[in-house]
Amino acid sequence: MNPLAFFNNKGGVGKTSLVSHLAWMFADRGVPTLAADLDPQSNLTSFFVTDQRVKALWDAHQTVYAAVRPLMDRSGDVASPHVEPVAPNLHLLVGDLGLSRFEDLLAENWAKCLTGEVGAFRVMSAFHRLIADAADQVGAQIVLIDMGPNLGPLNRAALLASDHIVLPIAPDLFSLQGMENLGPTLRDWRQGWDKRVAELKDASVPLPKGQMQPIGYVLMSFGVRDSRPVKAYDDWIAQIPRVYREAVLDQRGAVPSPDADPLRMAALKHYRSLMPLAMTARKPMFQLQQADGARGAHLDAVRACYQDFLNLARRIGDALGVPVP
Repeated sequence: MNPLAFFNNKGGVGKTSLVSHLAWMFADRGVPTLAADLDPQSNLTSFFVTDQRVKALWDAHQTVYAAVRPLMDRSGDVASPHVEPVAPNLHLLVGDLGLSRFEDLLAENWAKCLTGEVGAFRVMSAFHRLIADAADQVGAQIVLIDMGPNLGPLNRAALLASDHIVLPIAPDLFSLQGMENLGPTLRDWRQGWDKRVAELKDASVPLPKGQMQPIGYVLMSFGVRDSRPVKAYDDWIAQIPRVYREAVLDQRGAVPSPDADPLRMAALKHYRSLMPLAMTARKPMFQLQQADGARGAHLDAVRACYQDFLNLARRIGDALGVPVP
């Protein structure tokens, strides 16, 4: 099912917009896709579903939180999740603000896993198992996971369920600091999970691999002038290849220039004022039409946006072994 998380310790870089547009692009190209909203803020859900429908799903207990609630109540195991259809080839695991209440239980059971307690592993593998269930329901070839920007127990469990990670990075000091925080944390979590799994003697619990393997980064929303980044961002962009390798990959050695960096999967610039139009129309920027208010230069930006996201989807597909036509 190829679970892929999009994560940086720095918030506000456009991560949720990136996930939603990639989900639309994979689906548009015929790849069955599941978008999993594991951020209690539920912004990804808001991209796909109207407020009225979100309220109905919350009231009907058809969210990620509802699926893990039996574990929290000590009344059972993970429930089979509701999977919300969004479009052909595109489905959603619905976010819920209540998910933040799962954090304490995850923190408690991370420690208990060291004793080999089966129940603790059922808690820690909850996201992995409900994502696998949801992906099986809809035949998803790829799962795109959105989460908040912190390094707490909730995101640790979400990342354990992720085979791969893409880092959205803005060209600023805070994104670079976010990478420096994230890299050592990922290594600690991988080692910690391996140590815990070695203590489990019961093979009946399906466990995530805990790979959390970074496959590259996406440079987000930089300004351009004459097809080059504006000077205000140049210095930060120049540092990203080195910081990504040293902090995230724990590698030292020669560093390529930003434009020649094979680990930079895309550089996504501002697309004029397409995002407000997309939010109003409840569709991705690259599907906007004249009826949605995209006229004149907007239409050129729509075409450029489509090509940018198609190229990125293909880069990710190549990395995960998922063909993107």
